[in-house]
Amino acid sequence: AKGAHFGPHNLHENRPGSFVSSTLIFATYQNAGVRAYDISNPYRPGETGALVPAAPAKMMDTRPGRPRVIQSCDVFVDAQGIIYSTDYNGGLSVIEYLG
Repeated sequence: AKGAHFGPHNLHENRPGSFVSSTLIFATYQNAGVRAYDISNPYRPGETGALVPAAPAKMMDTRPGRPRVIQSCDVFVDAQGIIYSTDYNGGLSVIEYLG
């Protein structure tokens, strides 16, 4: 087990000026990184991409005994499709989604 939190935490929201899609969802999954899902068929959604960053070299959380794992927490996708994801332990990841 990696430790820390696992599971969905945040979704990119379709806001004016950002990436807008009725078929793609971008989500953070804490210690499982950032995930992309195709929901064009609502009866059979599928994962189309994922990035699980390496464990952080330096922890942002300085409390003793904390596991050295990623904690992807927030996600934003700009109009060009560049993904920005913040991490409680590792800082900021900038990701290009290629589909």
